[in-house]
Amino acid sequence: MATSIAGLHHVTAIASDPQRNLDFYTAVLGLRFVKRTINFDDPGTYHFYFGDHTGKPGTILTFFPWPGARRGRAGAGEVSATAFSIPLGSRPFWTARLTANGISFSEHLRFNASVLAFQDPDGMSIELVEHNEAHPGTAPRYSDVPAEYAVQGFYGVTLLLNRLEQSAELLAVLGTKQIAQEGNRIRFASEGEALGRFLDIVVDPKAAHAAPGAGSVHHIAFRTPDDASQAEWRKILAPHVHVTTVQDRTYFRSIYFREPGGVLYEIATDIPGFLIDESVESLGETLRLPEWYEPRRPAIEAAVVPLVLHKSASAITEVVK
Repeated sequence: MATSIAGLHHVTAIASDPQRNLDFYTAVLGLRFVKRTINFDDPGTYHFYFGDHTGKPGTILTFFPWPGARRGRAGAGEVSATAFSIPLGSRPFWTARLTANGISFSEHLRFNASVLAFQDPDGMSIELVEHNEAHPGTAPRYSDVPAEYAVQGFYGVTLLLNRLEQSAELLAVLGTKQIAQEGNRIRFASEGEALGRFLDIVVDPKAAHAAPGAGSVHHIAFRTPDDASQAEWRKILAPHVHVTTVQDRTYFRSIYFREPGGVLYEIATDIPGFLIDESVESLGETLRLPEWYEPRRPAIEAAVVPLVLHKSASAITEVVK
């Protein structure tokens, strides 16, 4: 049998302005810029990865930042919110930080946990969930957020769907179980206490279908440890959904399939990880290309926009590309 799905590996979304996206997730949310590479299917544009200090699975939020991309339309068949974990006692810090940055937010309780909800500059719905499984760790490099308040990786995601049954059946195939319900919100969870182990489905039969664009989530990826386990998952899923062949994403291998409600799922390997081509000290500081694109580096570097990476809390900057 394949190794159980532990939770999320990463979430991939769409942004518009690359510099604005970089600044928000590093300077405001305090995430680490783990990797800058390119969209393998559109090598004239970036693919950004944000995460914890080392970019471990369960912390990685990635973006395809297409300059000038039009705003997406929220709706059914899409991830409607991406939630991060913050430690108990850190909510006052984050309310003050969001306020200082001019970011409107709402506060509410969900399944007895405090939730701060707001939007990024492209309108993507982000949540910070304060709960006792979020244990303070190492603050990301260059972040001015103290370690005791720092984002600790994913809490989970919320899907907005018109129907529940078939989507729930596929989640059961993946080994997640329904554990709670509040109104039309049903919570599923992977076993253990892994980062990003919660998946909520909000059911609204009348919700219009989503339209992709800036601020929308392109897909979510579940984690599996290695290639052998991923191959087993492909066999398990094949009778239920159409699953792609294995795709080499340099830092992990991926298979993709669409769940019955329309959300694109991925299962990604933990290996080889983000340290195969950069040291932990220099993650994200230079443009990394897969070997098959290296001969095109001059043209690619000319096509992507220069970036300013803020490398200290005092706003000392270095123009890097």
